[in-house]
Amino acid sequence: MTNRAIDWLNQAESDLNHSKNARKVGDYDWACFAAQQAAEKAVKGLILSKGGEGWGHSVMRLLKDLAGIMEISEDLIRSGIALDKHYIPTRYPNGFDTGAPKEYYTDEDAEKAIRDAQQIYDFCRQSFSKP
Repeated sequence: MTNRAIDWLNQAESDLNHSKNARKVGDYDWACFAAQQAAEKAVKGLILSKGGEGWGHSVMRLLKDLAGIMEISEDLIRSGIALDKHYIPTRYPNGFDTGAPKEYYTDEDAEKAIRDAQQIYDFCRQSFSKP
């Protein structure tokens, strides 16, 4: 079976770009969700590149699993935790007591999510070339 690790990393880059574009047009909920997706896919790609297989959607959990084979900083784990909070409520109205998700997300939320995702993506991309 072909190792698709680089495909995951390439899609992560595309999701990160989508996040930045969504922020520019004020779609802050989608910017946050796309940032979470970028980080998730980057970590899954790195896990695949190391011979593993990442399952689930929690960036924090995927990073902790990855910590079994390489050093992962607490800063990266904290970024994963922050991004995981955007996985469901960004998309579903029942994620909040009332209102649509788009009412709850701000430019500051999107900026932080993008920064967290960029940190994780950069780490994963740089780690691809390391044994």
